[in-house]
Amino acid sequence: MSIPFWVYMLRCSDGSFYTGHTDNLESRLHQHASGAIDTCYTFRRRPVVLVHAQAFPSREEALSAERRIKGWSRAKKIALQANDWKEINRLTRGKHRRQRGVPG
Repeated sequence: MSIPFWVYMLRCSDGSFYTGHTDNLESRLHQHASGAIDTCYTFRRRPVVLVHAQAFPSREEALSAERRIKGWSRAKKIALQANDWKEINRLTRGKHRRQRGVPG
């Protein structure tokens, strides 16, 4: 069985979100929670709470998902935290309408 890779999203104490990927979710969450990496975005924003995690079969797929989520609006990240795929879809459609010049 292959090792899963994870994309995860944390909600920080200041209300911001941090998204990353890893091959050891438990260890990485411990690093964020303990402040083990003082240069990490979450270091001064602790405590952090895991609000989303998804497994992928390869690092490339997890990294792609991480990059996609990092580009999302705050509203889409909140919908992801709530596991509200209907709202994520609605927000995505609205973005495409604005890009094409169609009123949202």
